[in-house]
Amino acid sequence: MTIKRFFPLRLAAVLWAALTLCLAAVPSAHADPIAVQRASLQSDGNGWSLDARFDFELNSSLEDAVNKAIPLYFTTDFELSRARWYWFDEQPVSVSQTIRLSFQPLTREYRVSTGGLQLGFPTLKEALAVVKHVTSWHVIDKSQVRPGETYTASVRMQLDTALMPKPFQVDAVNNRDWNLVSDWKRFTFTAAERAK
Repeated sequence: MTIKRFFPLRLAAVLWAALTLCLAAVPSAHADPIAVQRASLQSDGNGWSLDARFDFELNSSLEDAVNKAIPLYFTTDFELSRARWYWFDEQPVSVSQTIRLSFQPLTREYRVSTGGLQLGFPTLKEALAVVKHVTSWHVIDKSQVRPGETYTASVRMQLDTALMPKPFQVDAVNNRDWNLVSDWKRFTFTAAERAK
């Protein structure tokens, strides 16, 4: 009678121990996060442009996907806000830019495209170097900020799974390998009297 009563508890303990050992033996293959190495705003003729450098590596799942001609989309988000004591923060600027990384099996070439610009590279490493460096992206018009005011600029990059083909979107929701995103990098920005 006591054996029958404790059998379910023993079985549960054995199953729990087996599950714990199995999970400990599986190496974690989740995506490493994207790190924002640096970000700055440079004055251009009409306002300010963003220069940002990101650091990340594609894990084996993402690399296999690219090599099987599945495009990856990396979206860089930029926001500019100003704190107000009497109301919610003012957010004069919120823009995004998406870069598409793909592989063309016929030409054996990796392609990086954004807007109407498309560049070809012989290796994935060279193509990723372009994806990781956002340069001269016009993000702020002179009319969007007040001269002399101090703002908080925020930038981040993420693998945008919403732009991928539908079957991969479903897989990306349940798979940590496809979760590649950086934290927001925040820095202060004071609007000069005039953009040079």
